[in-house]
Amino acid sequence: MPYWLMKSEPDEFSILDLKKLGHGRWDGVRNYQARNFLRQMQEGDQFFFYHSSCAEPGIAGIGSISRSAYPDPTALDPASPYHDAKASDEVNPWSAVDVEFVEAFSTPLKLARLKAEPALQELALVKKGSRLSVMPVSEDEWQTVLAMR
Repeated sequence: MPYWLMKSEPDEFSILDLKKLGHGRWDGVRNYQARNFLRQMQEGDQFFFYHSSCAEPGIAGIGSISRSAYPDPTALDPASPYHDAKASDEVNPWSAVDVEFVEAFSTPLKLARLKAEPALQELALVKKGSRLSVMPVSEDEWQTVLAMR
């Protein structure tokens, strides 16, 4: 089973928001490489929910993909901050997936701790210059992070 890491700003959408809702749509991704990763996701894949652009960024929990990629409706909504004026019903280059809550960590795994773990040195998240909001996680990296909880 493929594993993923997906970033969200907690004041926009947090692991606790997902827990409260139970499920939601992961949308607004406007980077082609991250979009391509979304398109590879399949129902049942799991992901680390990473809180970014906050006081203490880190992995806050786990979610799963409940619906594989489909056209992102926010690209067509002029009121959305993710609106793309070039997108149309016929040609929408952006994708979304549906997600559901699995687990919130009692304490998020902070980025500094992840960077200090030798087994995670190849994880895209900890590499200098990596800013993708969606990225794959290897089986070994997944198991390492789970063991760090």
